[in-house]
Amino acid sequence: MNINIITLFPEIFVALNSGLLGQAIERKDITINLLNLRDCSMNKHGQVDDKPYGGGEGMVLMAEPLEQSIKNISETKRGHVINLSPQGEKLSQSKAQELSKLDNLTIIAGRYEGIDERIINQYVDEEISIGDFVLSGGEFAALALIDACARFIPGVIGNQKSVDLDSFSSGLLKGPVFTRPEKFNNESVPDVLLSGNHARIQEWREDQSLLRTMERRPELLNEIKLTKKQIKLLED
Repeated sequence: MNINIITLFPEIFVALNSGLLGQAIERKDITINLLNLRDCSMNKHGQVDDKPYGGGEGMVLMAEPLEQSIKNISETKRGHVINLSPQGEKLSQSKAQELSKLDNLTIIAGRYEGIDERIINQYVDEEISIGDFVLSGGEFAALALIDACARFIPGVIGNQKSVDLDSFSSGLLKGPVFTRPEKFNNESVPDVLLSGNHARIQEWREDQSLLRTMERRPELLNEIKLTKKQIKLLED
């Protein structure tokens, strides 16, 4: 997967060089192409933003440098263009999986009051939000989006089953997990996990996933089709 990122702060993306993402980039499972928006500034002062028409607070990223940055990416490598914005569709596990299947992705990491609407109208294929809150810049949202998508790219995560069992993959939250020691501050690991009975363990995990979702994110249950067994467990 090739990911182009248009940003005012390319140095933020050094974080991509760490952990599993860094290894995937080193193997070239993922390629990152950083484009500094100031390289396409309108004057010698490096201007890329201006006051909004009609007045108001803040600054708006100008259309011309954004357009030039987009055009600096070859059409074969540009792919799907995303603007990160609180006004976009909320990022979900299914959306991340959908985007991970693309060969090329271009992300606009906006700043200030946003980007000129004409860029959205003429170049952006989709707007995405990572949640109902506001960040100081789209760079941090871009990091979250890239990491969420990368987990679905074959080879990035060593054990693909761990991705299949992630929270939200089945529509439910993941249940509790434990490791050594067997007893910690007088609290013990559930007996079933020490039983060696893999069928019972799997059933316990599925039940805990359902119960945790009911306790913490009950609205998610409206989005999935529950089995008769799951309905009975919730009723009990």
